[in-house]
Amino acid sequence: MKVILLSELRGKGGEGDVVDVAQGFAENYLFPNKIAQPATPGNIKQLEERRHNIEKREAERIAAAEATKAALDGKSVTVDAKIGEEGQLFGSVTPAQIAEAIQAQLGLEVDRKRVGRGNNIKTSGKHAVEVNLYREITATVNVLVGVTEETAAEPEAEVAAEAEEAVEEAVEETAE
Repeated sequence: MKVILLSELRGKGGEGDVVDVAQGFAENYLFPNKIAQPATPGNIKQLEERRHNIEKREAERIAAAEATKAALDGKSVTVDAKIGEEGQLFGSVTPAQIAEAIQAQLGLEVDRKRVGRGNNIKTSGKHAVEVNLYREITATVNVLVGVTEETAAEPEAEVAAEAEEAVEEAVEETAE
């Protein structure tokens, strides 16, 4: 069944697109939620008249997403979590917690459904998380779990020091 989308539908298209969907999906979900309308000749004619306004709104959405991307890309947010032995978390850091941290620390409103879908963080440290802002526009945010930016570099220094000590011990053993 052909329908005209009235708003963005993930995986199908954006506002004003004419797409083919299952009849049950259209009648039971899209029409009652006012996400789409039937693609009748009269509705298609109205769509052509509204095309200019739709394109203007689309340009505004893309500009807003690009501005948000510029503000988010490469920034770091800290999420507090209970950490057990060997850096494992009790539970996990969810996209909702990351969205709240972005709101609180960077002052940007991000929908939790658009934050790094499908990969909950279960270890402490620094994690790169993608935020899908609009269609193909994504930003990468560094999420620090249980650490601050200053202490994030410390484990690297500790590993280097331990490696140096191991080398010194190996040299001493071979010298004996």
